[in-house]
Amino acid sequence: MPYSGTRDTSERMKDRKFVPKGPRGGSKPFKKPGKSAGRPAWRDRDSHPDGPVILYGWHTVTMALANPQRRIRKLTLTENAARRLADENIDTRVAPEIVRPQEIDRLLSPDAVHQGLLAEADPLPSPDIETLKQEGMVLVLDQITDPHNVGAILRSAAAFAVKAIVTTARHSPEATGVLAKAASGALELVPMVSVQNLARALTALNERGFQTVGLDSEGSEDLSDVALREPLALVLGAEGKGLRQLTRETCSVVARLDMPGEIKSLNVSNAAVLSLYVGAVRLGLMKR
Repeated sequence: MPYSGTRDTSERMKDRKFVPKGPRGGSKPFKKPGKSAGRPAWRDRDSHPDGPVILYGWHTVTMALANPQRRIRKLTLTENAARRLADENIDTRVAPEIVRPQEIDRLLSPDAVHQGLLAEADPLPSPDIETLKQEGMVLVLDQITDPHNVGAILRSAAAFAVKAIVTTARHSPEATGVLAKAASGALELVPMVSVQNLARALTALNERGFQTVGLDSEGSEDLSDVALREPLALVLGAEGKGLRQLTRETCSVVARLDMPGEIKSLNVSNAAVLSLYVGAVRLGLMKR
């Protein structure tokens, strides 16, 4: 579905400093790389699948600490953050390193709002698409590369009790840094299913009884007029490009989001929350 707005390449590059070098468990955490050492946050997941993720900010880090599935490798805190964790009886799980705020500033991009918390952790496992429960809603993202957008979509998905988000292993941002901060802890609540081929994944969902609804401005009818049913998979495409042709052809329905105002298109994260609201209301999920 074409959406208004453009993807800012400079924003997608903010996580360059987050990529440690070396094999799993053998890297030197938080070593500041040289100018040529960074990699963009949107690089293919399978290029370095075992590397640690960087989490920062109060909600992001405290939700990770509360998630027993998340292995924390290292925790760096300011004195104020450590005091707040203690006051709220939040278990740090590992012995934290106490540093000045400027030390965390040095390890992150200049505009990162870390609130005195920085964690290095293992990635969460990616469930198999065949294990998804045949109930409620899932979201499918067709090569949405901006980490801010994906993080915002994750946050909305958690609010609407989405069962999982399906993304491609290539051409999607890693669950680290900017994405994790934008998700505000939702990474710990909504499973991320990484697939090699999105058309095959959609076919598998169709075969398992999911109604796969693609969102595109050229859809045959407005989403609110579609007879929606559970389990429901809402499929969103990247801004500008929209859904790829094969993705569109594999969906069981292609619908649009009609707007009454002068602007007829939405940012993809806004389109996601609107489609989730329509889906939740039509499926009766708001009353559960």
